Amino acid sequence: MKNIYFTAGPAELYPRFEEFVKQAVDEQIGSISHRSGQFRKIYQHCVENLRVLMNIPETSGIFFTGSASEVWERILLNMVEHESFHLVNGSFSDKFYKYAGSLNKFAHKQEKPIGEGFSYAEVEVPEYAELICTTQNETSTGVQMREADIHKLKRSNQKRFVAVDMVSSAPIPELDLDLIDTAFFSVQKAFGLPAGLGVWIANEKCLDKSKKLAKQDGTHIGAHHTLPALWKNYETFETPATPNVMGIYLLGKVAEDMNKTGIDTIRKETDEKARKIYKYLETSSLCSIAVTNPEHRSRTVIVANTNKPSKVIIEALKEKNMILGSGYGPNKDSQIRISNFPSNTPEQVDNLLKELKKLE
Repeated sequence: MKNIYFTAGPAELYPRFEEFVKQAVDEQIGSISHRSGQFRKIYQHCVENLRVLMNIPETSGIFFTGSASEVWERILLNMVEHESFHLVNGSFSDKFYKYAGSLNKFAHKQEKPIGEGFSYAEVEVPEYAELICTTQNETSTGVQMREADIHKLKRSNQKRFVAVDMVSSAPIPELDLDLIDTAFFSVQKAFGLPAGLGVWIANEKCLDKSKKLAKQDGTHIGAHHTLPALWKNYETFETPATPNVMGIYLLGKVAEDMNKTGIDTIRKETDEKARKIYKYLETSSLCSIAVTNPEHRSRTVIVANTNKPSKVIIEALKEKNMILGSGYGPNKDSQIRISNFPSNTPEQVDNLLKELKKLE
């Protein structure tokens, strides 16, 4: 019997993954040149379907990197001359902040305790910050920042760039990418694909800032995958270096398939599954909801405090071929993380809740 993965990434594979892989093998995708017409069609197909799925404007570029973590560095090098500002409420938003320091940027942060999120009204942006870094879904803590709060933050900071980490939530959030300057995600979570591909969305203002920085003495925007180099190649659906061609092909197939289902349907199903999980946790004697404010509870990575060591629960469910994630970092032994990605079907979620109830 196959395992069912409720892990926060890598996660349960997309239901048609094997079919898409077979198509890729049959088409010999693993051997084609990234300078070929065949690859350009693959890149274009992926971009066109992502635009539809996530309502990405035509004026924004869509680029491929080795990971979402790589995009942290690309954004900081290409869009920040001196100062960045970070909303930190977990391990991954903290890593973004620390990347800025390692690149010799003056990094400010506003920090919340684990399990708490940010609302627009409480954010205090430093006067000279050029870039505001937000995390729509903090994978380590199961905390989200609502789309409306991110939108308000940008509208009140029109002269600053706003970057949004959507790593463990895209394409579920209804983020206004006409308004937001740049966003990024990776494919091993809600898109149900193997790790090894990051996706970076950036508008023309980001490109202009990068070009401006590149002309300044003493300012470096990097040597690998600079935004101007990525954008120049993107205009002909190419990449500066050999990319993860198989990953781009598969992402295009998954995005196309999601478009056939419809993003509204996918979001509605995701919300309904999340509601069921949180409703169970409200009365469970085994676990409790880790994020107390309902407005800040993630829809895609649900974190629960456990009343016994998390490994006991994880091992018991593993015997039922259900793989859960442990808590992250200091909460490894006291929390579980349950993915609620599109690949986790309603039936799988119902069966998981039945098995959790048996452990009470």
